[in-house]
Amino acid sequence: MARLPQKEHRERLRDARIVERRLAREVRPEAPSWAPTDALVARYEVEAQHDGMRLDLFLCARIPRLSRSRVQKIIRSSTFRRDGSRPRASDIVRRDQELFLVRQDLEEPEISAELLVVHDDGELFALDKPAGLAMHPTAKHYRSTLTTWLRERYPDARTRPVIAHRLDRETSGLVLCGRSPRAERALKEAFLRRAVHKTYVAIVWGRMTSDEGLVDHPLELDPTSPLRVVMRVSEAGLPSRTRYRVRARRDGGTRGGYTLVELHPETGRQHQLRVHLAAIGHPIVGDKLYATSPEWLPRSIRDGITEELLAELELPRHALHAESAELVHPTRGGDPMRLMTAMPADLAAFWAR
Repeated sequence: MARLPQKEHRERLRDARIVERRLAREVRPEAPSWAPTDALVARYEVEAQHDGMRLDLFLCARIPRLSRSRVQKIIRSSTFRRDGSRPRASDIVRRDQELFLVRQDLEEPEISAELLVVHDDGELFALDKPAGLAMHPTAKHYRSTLTTWLRERYPDARTRPVIAHRLDRETSGLVLCGRSPRAERALKEAFLRRAVHKTYVAIVWGRMTSDEGLVDHPLELDPTSPLRVVMRVSEAGLPSRTRYRVRARRDGGTRGGYTLVELHPETGRQHQLRVHLAAIGHPIVGDKLYATSPEWLPRSIRDGITEELLAELELPRHALHAESAELVHPTRGGDPMRLMTAMPADLAAFWAR
């Protein structure tokens, strides 16, 4: 039998490992004997951007509203590996590693039975994620996630769409997935190479004076924030660049009007678009982290989001939508293709009023 070329042989081995990981996701370990009888087991997979992190910092990134000390307590009391062993907070996590967390069963909102599929050719899959739907399990969302919807809609793990990137829970719009090992691998590598060019639209407070421009502010995690997910501009941070172009402006409101702006991230930092817009004096309408008064967040944690606090936001979620992506097909090559979604009804109605 003729031997495969070395490159093709390596690719087939990698694809086989991807299939093995997909199938392994189907079999979650049962809750261990030390867990409460009504406990659920949540699974967390380490993605490329978290490779080499301490376990406690990884879980802080995946469960944003928990402090590091709280996460360390959870690791000691509730976390285990697939083989049943118990990790330590200082352990280093690696890409594709699995970790499991025992958690109480909580009431969650139901997911709409039908999400809008934008594209599906058996390899590349795209859908329009609604605002409010978490991508992956979090401390508050276990069943009501996009990964759960995909698992239920596409029960065969070999051909199920696998999410290749992230959107914040409140951000709506285009999500790209791979439906084969080759497509999944190529799509994730394309995101790492910044070869997928995404366009977002946002409604921001104030009338932007420049029609277009570049925001070039390094970003880092804010160590002063009570939440382990908040970013800030800092010269010590990682390079972060966002290009923008104004589409339209409106008068009104108490913050000097509104601007509908098109955004093109040239880097992919956490909350990059939200922080950059706030940094130039035009925060996104409805942004709970970067567009509110200093006392807003502590009050919302203490009292919940009251009508008074909601009035300051003007929208119950931040007005950011992932509109489109331009990319070369991950398995078929050819000319760049463009996938698009429409502005969702809540943002369109807010802008129209």
